[in-house]
This record gives sequence, structure tokens and C-alpha cells, in this order.
Amino acid sequence: MGDKRRQQRGKGKQQEMASQAVSAADDDASKPGLEGRSFLYVGGRDCQVAHLRQIVSNFGAELIHHDGGLREAVSRIDNVLPSVDCVFCPIDCISHDACLRVKTGCKKWGKAFVPLRNGSKSSFERALQEMSENRRAN
Repeated sequence: MGDKRRQQRGKGKQQEMASQAVSAADDDASKPGLEGRSFLYVGGRDCQVAHLRQIVSNFGAELIHHDGGLREAVSRIDNVLPSVDCVFCPIDCISHDACLRVKTGCKKWGKAFVPLRNGSKSSFERALQEMSENRRAN
């Protein structure tokens, strides 16, 4: 009798996981796209970079990350800026030097600069969603 209960519980968990996967796929499919765009994210927390890349990929775009000068040379920002469409900077997780360099470079290359209130994933995703909706409206 115990084996039968375990099997039923296992089936219930499998159905629940399948339902969550379908729901996640529906959420991704309903997101308007930013296909083919490339974004630079300067600063933030290293542990979140993989999550941020996944969020951007859900919009059909590519993310390049620069740590803001912790381990990477700040001058690398100048090399990456011409190849991206937009730059995001979480203002709570970036050095003043890196932020100033990004703002100056964005003006020079005519790139959009989007300061984020903080380095949270939700803040970044909201900014992408707004950008996507604005792009769709235009």
C-alpha cells in the first residue's frame, strides 16, 4: 500500500512540475520581443549575471556584462559601447568612475543609457519590459 501512495505522490509532483513548465513557457511566449538587440549591463552583482542573461534571452536579445571595474579594466567599456544598443547601470552597484564613463560613452556613441534604481533582477526585467512595450507602440 505504501508503494502505491509513493507512486501517486510522484505522479502528482510530475504533473505539478509539468504545469509550472507550461506556465513558464506561456509567460515567455507572451513577452514582446527585443529580438536581435544587444545590451550592456555595467556593475551589479556577479552572482546574478546568469539570471540577467536568461531574462534578456527571454526577450530575444543578448546581454554583455562588465563588472564596473572590480576585475575588468574600466577602459573595456569604451570598446564594447559601439556594438550595443543600450546600456543599463544599477546605480547602487557601480563605481562612480564606471558610471561616468558609461554616461560619457553613451553620449559619444548615441546609445541609450538606462539607470536602474537597484541591482535586482525584477528592476532590470521591468526596464526591459517597458522598453519592449515602447518599441512595440512605436
